Amino acid sequence: MGYNTGWRYRIASSVGTCVLVVLSVVVANHPFVQSAMTAIPPFDRLTPTVLGSRSLLLAITTALPVVLVAVVTLFKPQPRRILDTVSVTLRRVLTAAFALAAIGYFDYSYRLPRTTLLLSTALLCLGLPAWFVAIRRRPETTTDRVLLIGDDPDAMDEVLRAADFPVIGYIAPAMRYETGPGRATIELADGGTRIGTRLDGIECLGGLSNLDDVLVEHNIDTAVLAFERSDRTEFFGALATCYTHGVVAKVHRKHADSVLTSEASGETLIDTNLEPWDPQDRAVKRAFDVCFAFVGLVALLPIIIVIAVGIKLDDGGPLFYAQERTAEFGETFQVLKFRSMVPDSEDATPIDDRENTRITRVGRLLRRTHFDEIPQLVSILVGDMSVVGPRAVWVDEEPKLEAEIRTWRKRWFVKPGLTGLAQINRVSSTDPQAKFRYDIKYINEQSFWFDLQIVIRQVWQVVTDLVQVTRV
Repeated sequence: MGYNTGWRYRIASSVGTCVLVVLSVVVANHPFVQSAMTAIPPFDRLTPTVLGSRSLLLAITTALPVVLVAVVTLFKPQPRRILDTVSVTLRRVLTAAFALAAIGYFDYSYRLPRTTLLLSTALLCLGLPAWFVAIRRRPETTTDRVLLIGDDPDAMDEVLRAADFPVIGYIAPAMRYETGPGRATIELADGGTRIGTRLDGIECLGGLSNLDDVLVEHNIDTAVLAFERSDRTEFFGALATCYTHGVVAKVHRKHADSVLTSEASGETLIDTNLEPWDPQDRAVKRAFDVCFAFVGLVALLPIIIVIAVGIKLDDGGPLFYAQERTAEFGETFQVLKFRSMVPDSEDATPIDDRENTRITRVGRLLRRTHFDEIPQLVSILVGDMSVVGPRAVWVDEEPKLEAEIRTWRKRWFVKPGLTGLAQINRVSSTDPQAKFRYDIKYINEQSFWFDLQIVIRQVWQVVTDLVQVTRV
């Protein structure tokens, strides 16, 4: 499919964007173009400003990285229709224009003249959408690029019988499966060994370790997952890979409780919602996360020093407590907190802080003021967490919560947060049912403005708790 596959699309989209940005600034700087623009009301109030060679080079080197950052999410190969492509691209261009105007406002040396900025923005609003439409990965009306992924031959066979589309091949880990007396023996292995299976006639394209390459090389639009169970390593790993490559993912109905679904369905195949956030909102959310974490670490530096001294004076133990927690798609990351309990006393069973005798004197104060959470700003800065989202759960605690709430893994489709809807309502893992209801409510209603409301309420709670502590 030419430019519409994998690295070819990424090269075409990024190089094309660079070329169009350079051309738009150069054309916008031409005396004839500027004169023509300023002759048209209401732009006749502007003064033509033609940049010299050095200033023009500076304008290009300023505009280029700003536009690239603004449209970077468009560099990922993802099926889009024409109107969606145009709409997303226009919003990115306007975002870049506002950023360039802000740079010029705060630093005059990097300022683009208003005529150049307006003209180049107008040209990019025409050129970039046209380019991304031309190279976009087109959604197919025919389903001739569907891949079957799984380790459960019965489920895979059921999918094949229920599906009304052709499957170009399948991916399966190394395994051996006995179908029972008088039935076929199935061998599935990396490399594609098959004996007497109903998957005969469909090419085995390799094992799960080859999934990235298969999705790109075969330009897969849709992947159908049919696993025996929805474990972290294989099932959610395959979903994460589909998300990375912009591939639509469907799952067998027996996994409906483990995924976010686009719509309720009683069919064999369930559509998953791999990206609950709009790409632009996701970029804005990430920018907010980085700014919040950086400003927070700088502003709280004096408090961090005081806390470090307090912990050492209290019992002389380590400053930090590290714990493996669950991230998106069941992956794990290490989170740091200021140590608030005696060393080596963690327990996967949730317990109310008022009844927890393992908490140190300084630790009790840290928990009441939420200051023990400050090191998690580092996790936000590096991208493991977000400011707002379902609270990251300790991996040893996950099985207990999953045993109580069978749909618990739906939380895995959103990046965990420092705070969330459950936290501002003072609900913790000691009441998992209520916590889960708040988490799902956040996932269903999430938006950047909803995040801001949650952050404001959380900051107010921290201030209120801090005032109460000082009064004791």
